[in-house]
Amino acid sequence: MVITEIFASIQGEGTRAGLLCIFVRLTGCNLRCTWCDTAYAFHGGTKMSVEEVLRRVEELSGRKAAAAGAAPGIPLVEITGGEPLLQEEVYPLAEQLLAAGYTVLVETSGERFIGRLPRQVPRIVDVKCPDSGEPGTFDPQNLEALGDRDEVKFVIATRRDYEFARDFTRQHRLAERVHEVFFSPVAEDPAGKWPGLSARTLTEWILQDRLPVRLGLQLHKFIWDPATKGV
Repeated sequence: MVITEIFASIQGEGTRAGLLCIFVRLTGCNLRCTWCDTAYAFHGGTKMSVEEVLRRVEELSGRKAAAAGAAPGIPLVEITGGEPLLQEEVYPLAEQLLAAGYTVLVETSGERFIGRLPRQVPRIVDVKCPDSGEPGTFDPQNLEALGDRDEVKFVIATRRDYEFARDFTRQHRLAERVHEVFFSPVAEDPAGKWPGLSARTLTEWILQDRLPVRLGLQLHKFIWDPATKGV
């Protein structure tokens, strides 16, 4: 498999935001979202076997040191991208991480079918809004595959995006089908390639419509410079 980076940080988004987490970022994506903040993962990367990835995760987790009486290791691993489901090895990687005792998350664009992943793995699934530049790419089969462990995320840049996300959430009764639905405002690009949407504005829209969703903010971008890699 081809890997862009493996690193330990905090989980910046979702219901586990703020927890220590090891990220395995796979290389390659077949979408080109306007506001993408990980375009560096589109190309390049390093070829690694599943076993090599597991060894690196084990090193970063500190679980061997924990077994020797040191501080507890990191039990949470997120497989992300790029688009991780483009690589066939993602499935044995998830299974072997689970077998090793990790809690495993997979973050995906929603364009690929999620049903082949182990059910013990919470899937964090994007639905692309109109101003992402990739509307209509969500695989409708994923609606049936979603379960109460999973999270659905809408990244919202404009009022049009918000209305799409609101209507999609209501039409498919997402709040009743998954663990959590997140509405996340697009962060302003540090290089000025796209504007951001203020969290306050998005919050006011959600409040006005009394939506059963959670505001999602990217904690890592408050801690480190938004352009910093490997965090």
